[in-house]
Amino acid sequence: MKKVSFQNDILPLKNKLYRLAVRITLNPEDAEDTVQETMMKVWNKRQQWEQIESMEAFCMTICRNIALDKTRRMTGSEQSLDADEHDAPDPNYHANPEQQTIEQDRIRLVRTIIDSLPEKQRSVIQLRDFEGKSYKEIAAIMDISEEQVKINIYRARQAVKQRFLEAE
Repeated sequence: MKKVSFQNDILPLKNKLYRLAVRITLNPEDAEDTVQETMMKVWNKRQQWEQIESMEAFCMTICRNIALDKTRRMTGSEQSLDADEHDAPDPNYHANPEQQTIEQDRIRLVRTIIDSLPEKQRSVIQLRDFEGKSYKEIAAIMDISEEQVKINIYRARQAVKQRFLEAE
């Protein structure tokens, strides 16, 4: 049986948890609170760590549930991710400023489209395309079948593609 260490096995997951939480809550401050609550819940379950097959899936599931609860409690205010370091032009990219602006606008558009997707589709896109999780891992984290994961990813990608083409 594997010995689980908070510092070595759980704490390194905080960045992944944050990215998942910010994708669901669409708010960096709420995402930070979500990660903190997740860490506390995981710590409080430390007697059960030895029986948990995948600590990462366990932590991601808790994080997802907390983030969903936060989102449901919020009043209907529309939110979007703030621009971050991905909006900055790549210093190695030598296109003219007009091309760089067009690329930045496209990135913002895709981000806005993803933010407007239904929660399940937004979550599977985050886990698959941004976190690189397998279908099996996503199914475990979201507590749905692998087939449902594939369907949600397909629908999300189709919606992003269609809305992007309409906007362009």
